[in-house]
Amino acid sequence: MVTTYTREDIQTITSKLKKSGYKLTPQRQAIVDAIIESVGEHLTVEELFDIVKVKRPEIGLATVYRTIMLMHEENIVTRLDLKDGTARYELTRTDEEHTHHHLICIRCSRVYEFMGDLLDPLEEEIGRKYKFKILDHSLKFYGICNECAKEEELKEETNNGKREG
Repeated sequence: MVTTYTREDIQTITSKLKKSGYKLTPQRQAIVDAIIESVGEHLTVEELFDIVKVKRPEIGLATVYRTIMLMHEENIVTRLDLKDGTARYELTRTDEEHTHHHLICIRCSRVYEFMGDLLDPLEEEIGRKYKFKILDHSLKFYGICNECAKEEELKEETNNGKREG
């Protein structure tokens, strides 16, 4: 599910930064714009830097990194940690009760989102059993996406053909 962001949403993000005492410099605005334009993607800081530097070549990687850390602290972006140690970022969605979930391909590192709060009953049970108020949860499944599985099948078929011939 890809959410689209309106001018009002953009204003909310920039207002949140200003409210926390941060100036919305042209560099920060360019980074905010790039994240909004990439909604639904899960970008590393380096990938975001590559997008931003097209429009603002004067921006350095350190500026993008600092801005992302600031936006993470202000809960404007959410950090997704993959098994390979790569941190990816996406806009935090205010319309979700819980963070949405992810399917992560261990071959190509593509990240797919899926909605549906399958953990609500489990969350309630854990809360009762341990007298713990759960505020959020994150669920990640690691596996092989359809495209990588097809490539793997093709390689196996090719290798089997070579052995038989």
